[in-house]
Amino acid sequence: MALWQTIILAIVEGLTEFLPISSTGHMIIVSSLLGISQFEFTGVFITSIQFGAILSVVFLYWRRFIQSFDFYLKLFVGFLPFGIMGFLLKDVIDVLLKDVTVVAVSLVIGGFILLFIDKYFDRAPDTDQQPTFKQAFFIGLFQCFALIPGVSRAAATMVGGLTQGFNRKSSAEFSFLLAVPTMFVITAYQMLKSYETIKPEDLKMLAIGNVIAFFVAIAAIKFFVNFLTRYGFRAFGIYRIIVGVGILVLLAMGYDVNLV
Repeated sequence: MALWQTIILAIVEGLTEFLPISSTGHMIIVSSLLGISQFEFTGVFITSIQFGAILSVVFLYWRRFIQSFDFYLKLFVGFLPFGIMGFLLKDVIDVLLKDVTVVAVSLVIGGFILLFIDKYFDRAPDTDQQPTFKQAFFIGLFQCFALIPGVSRAAATMVGGLTQGFNRKSSAEFSFLLAVPTMFVITAYQMLKSYETIKPEDLKMLAIGNVIAFFVAIAAIKFFVNFLTRYGFRAFGIYRIIVGVGILVLLAMGYDVNLV
């Protein structure tokens, strides 16, 4: 992987990880367009630079991580459904991750959901809302939908928060926080599975990618919270539909954008 490809993928990761547009879907599509989707290290890189995005959440919300032990228990309860389902379906997920068609269809379906989600749920008061253990678990169940590439972990958990009576801001912030254990486990698993195949030059690319993803994700989170609070999810729904339909059109025209 060349340095310029590393930089592009890291920027895409930082921009999309916490937005409801599917970072995994975008990484799959971009890596395919860059012509590097067939390399084993590309898959390792796509997963591992999520660590930089994790650190951006810890950096921005560090006070939440020192408030109480209950906070960690709620994150664990929220992560548990995803962890169990991910372990049971890991072979199926590996297959789906190689299919851009799945990503495109998921983007479109999720886009239509986001178009109407603001109208379906009454807007809760703009106060800081913290989940109960039951609410954290239900949001965790919604996170399981993100095992399908293109669904978006952020979108699934934010919608889950809205179903529990959260306002947009609180739904987004708990989604960010729940990403920390979720993405840490995914990254750790990927590194453990692939460490024997990683070369010294690959470590350099991983370091650069994580640093870039960290700073870009900080900017993306700040932008997203402000935008979502004011305008809602509709714009992201439109974007998802445009990207998803665009990919499906390319596939229908015979362009091979699937991962090898």
